[in-house]
Amino acid sequence: MEFRQLSLFVALAEELHFGRTAARFNIAQPALTIHIQNLERDLGVQLLIRSTRRVQLTKAGAVFYERSRRILGDLENSRLVAQAIAGKDLKKLTIGTIYPATFGVLPAFLSKIGRRFPDVKIHVRTGTSETIIREIEAGNVNVGFIRPLENLGSLRCLGIGHERYVLAMASDSALARLPKLTIDDLRPQKIIAFARSNLSYTEDYFYQMFREQDLLDSIAYTCDDTLSLFSLIASGLGVGFVPEWMQELPNRDVVFRNVERVDFSVGLSIAWNKEDPTANRDEIIEMARSLR
Repeated sequence: MEFRQLSLFVALAEELHFGRTAARFNIAQPALTIHIQNLERDLGVQLLIRSTRRVQLTKAGAVFYERSRRILGDLENSRLVAQAIAGKDLKKLTIGTIYPATFGVLPAFLSKIGRRFPDVKIHVRTGTSETIIREIEAGNVNVGFIRPLENLGSLRCLGIGHERYVLAMASDSALARLPKLTIDDLRPQKIIAFARSNLSYTEDYFYQMFREQDLLDSIAYTCDDTLSLFSLIASGLGVGFVPEWMQELPNRDVVFRNVERVDFSVGLSIAWNKEDPTANRDEIIEMARSLR
């Protein structure tokens, strides 16, 4: 049994067409037939049912296809791991990020990556923690900035910091002139908050706080995302609690203040698949660790 035979068989099992498979490998169709026949002879089983009209996998062929596909995948990963250990330069990196990292640690991370791997091509995907995790598991994202979670299966997660929530308001708001703010100062204000069918941990915290402080009736506007909430605040329509990374946004007409007895923060982590040879390079993990 040869590596080329496995590659040809996997391709044929996916194409189920000798002509198209032969064209993929730039070989003559009779040569492909001989390779498959030799493979079946070595195994002692029939892998394919051939007719003049179509090609089908036998039950043994379907099982052998799945195992062969995994073997070829492991060989490719082994090649990439060997190259990484040997110091081969990183060529491509896909990073998933939630908004807090986009405006926070991501620029510093990209700068570190660029200095270490000057020829790397980087693609950034923005999403939620849930979508980024799915993309990491599917192999479409190498590393992702997400909310903290536990290591699970091949998924690895490293905490790199926390961000506090502060009250944001237009610079000409009466609240901006007070020496200190309390919950009671919010009562005459129009509050801008989130309204989703499935609240995150952060959003649920503030919803419960508003309810306990009898402020639900003060909520005048609701949004689905943080950037929309910030836009309404910047327009002077009300006040709202936002993560401190929003202080990095280029808008000087918004003031950020702490509110007494409101001390809430949420973590930020970097996640990767331990089976991904690109993400599992020591240099990349150390760069992420240095962001803390």
